[in-house]
Amino acid sequence: MTAIAVDDIYERYIRSLPAEQRLRLLARIAAELVAEGTTPAPRRHNVMEFYGVGRRSWDGSDAQEFVNKLRDEWDERTW
Repeated sequence: MTAIAVDDIYERYIRSLPAEQRLRLLARIAAELVAEGTTPAPRRHNVMEFYGVGRRSWDGSDAQEFVNKLRDEWDERTW
């Protein structure tokens, strides 16, 4: 079934249902998917999501000093 057909079904038959019935439909679909053992596909990441990650590793900072600082901050934190 194409995305267009799914969107058409939603607009024609589902959108106009009261919220309670839409929730029941959603629960039923979710239960069937769980029973089938289907799991959602892992989320794919866009490379731009990693922009700035590891920035400090290029500025000459010592990695061990950075880790030690983080650990010290965790020890001081009150949960």
